Amino acid sequence: MVLPFQPLTLTFENMNYFVDTPLEMREQGYPENKVQLLSNVTGALRPSVLTALMGVSGAGKTTLLDVLAGRKTTGYIEGEIKIGGYQKVQETFARISGYCEQTDIHSPQITVGESLMFSAWLRLSPKIDSKTKIAFVNEVLEIIELDEIKDSLVGLPGNSGLSTEQRKRLTIAIELVANPSIIFMDEPTTGLDARAAAIVMRVVKNIVETGRTIVCTIHQPSIDIFEAFDELILLKRAGRVIYSGELGRHSRKLIDYFQGIVGVPKIKDNYNPATWILELTPPSVEAELGVDFAKIYKDSVLNEKNKELVRESSTPLPDSRDLHFPTRFAQNFWGQFKNCLWKQYLSYWRSPSYNLRRIVHVMVASFLFGALFWNQGRNMVDEQSIFNIFGAFYVAVIFLGMNNCSTVLPYVAMERTVMYREKFAGMYSPWAYAFAQVAVEIPYIFFEAFVFVLITYPMMGFYWSVYKIFWNFYAVFMTMLYFNYLGMLLVALTPNELVASILSSVFYTLFSLFSGYLMPQPHIPKWWIWLYYLTPNSWTLNALITSQYGDINKDINVFGETRSLSFFIEDYFGFHHDRLLVLFFLHFPYFSLLFLHI
Repeated sequence: MVLPFQPLTLTFENMNYFVDTPLEMREQGYPENKVQLLSNVTGALRPSVLTALMGVSGAGKTTLLDVLAGRKTTGYIEGEIKIGGYQKVQETFARISGYCEQTDIHSPQITVGESLMFSAWLRLSPKIDSKTKIAFVNEVLEIIELDEIKDSLVGLPGNSGLSTEQRKRLTIAIELVANPSIIFMDEPTTGLDARAAAIVMRVVKNIVETGRTIVCTIHQPSIDIFEAFDELILLKRAGRVIYSGELGRHSRKLIDYFQGIVGVPKIKDNYNPATWILELTPPSVEAELGVDFAKIYKDSVLNEKNKELVRESSTPLPDSRDLHFPTRFAQNFWGQFKNCLWKQYLSYWRSPSYNLRRIVHVMVASFLFGALFWNQGRNMVDEQSIFNIFGAFYVAVIFLGMNNCSTVLPYVAMERTVMYREKFAGMYSPWAYAFAQVAVEIPYIFFEAFVFVLITYPMMGFYWSVYKIFWNFYAVFMTMLYFNYLGMLLVALTPNELVASILSSVFYTLFSLFSGYLMPQPHIPKWWIWLYYLTPNSWTLNALITSQYGDINKDINVFGETRSLSFFIEDYFGFHHDRLLVLFFLHFPYFSLLFLHI
């Protein structure tokens, strides 16, 4: 291939995995504090060998895959894992391994070729020049048989874009483009028909022929798919090994091993060996036959051969050296940020349902505000005049902000699942992704604020001053910004979009009650005044009113008395014009605080 890689053998010895006993099992009388899901599993995964992990449901095949790949973040792991004879270090191992999840999660507005380029740019060494990376991506597209649809958008599953089988191949290609030595695949043929599964397995065999180490979990495969594997690790309940070795031509070695056990019935002619073996291994069948396949395997010659193979493969070769990378990620922070921003930019630009909807909402709202409060900006004659304008600002801030917050929730929730996959793959730091996500919003929000001010400011007849126009734009821009980032924060803090939407209504209520409009700041009870100062809307409305009227000394009729407009604003609302500069900087803590969704 264009880029060389180091073929590596992964060995694991006496692997045990425990989890804390669930409360339901304790209530049913389970005596132990821990449940064992893997029991002394030993084996070796070798280059150019396609290994299958099989077993009945609950046997622990995906658990073993996740333990070997380093995907388990809970529970208790015992045993020894070595890569090329050296102890496995997860941060280093992530750079030379790939993991294809069972669910194919991709950004819908990115093309197949762009998805691969994004993975390649972030996971390949920065020392590799751009031409070589592009050539390698094209080579992977040919191997995975995606070169004809490389310019197609991925789309949403079951709705648009790629088919299920194409998505599965894309998942494999994204991992292969990182040039890994070892690839883990969790049930790559699940949910596919016979033709699609055959295409995926042909792709997997193409990758194995490059010299890589591949292990797949598999569940009830067809004969053709089962015989595409070279070796099999078969598990029973509690993660106990009952077979580990070669399949042989037409699964002959597997069949001979089990038919050599006393009491095991012969396989029928033309019967699927995978189905036959899964029918033999449930506990009820073992009890009926009077055998314990795990104990038979433990005492077998095959087990001794596997242990010897593990011992040989666990010894480093004379000229080899342990894996080492100077940094955790292939790219530095700036490189990660640029690539994440590039992907976010493409995704946003191709999402008119998200961006166009909020821009149209702003335009419609702007014309409504302008028509309703036509030429009222300088028509200040009494307290009701200022209440009208203050009410217009209050409604604009609340409803424009709520629209931005609610529309961003489903978009960020969809991309968050993609981010989890990419983060586990070691593509980038969460900080780089978060900064790119907040940065890509700025041009769109800037345009929204510009449209709003461009329409409402002349229609409502405010004072024509660069200073006042700037403050009006700045307050509207920051409002949309912190409401948008609030939506991102809520998605990050909650398990799903529905919970985030429910929680957002609590913030909408607080922002409305303590904004200083329904009850001005001097009239708020002292034990609630802290919420007024914590509410960003209060500072935004303060800035909008103070910048526009805080320096206007025009006399108006206030509750039957004559007062200057600036004095009334300061006395009734507590808005001081000489503190306007403070308001400029007070918006930044909210702006920065909402970065917490990092």
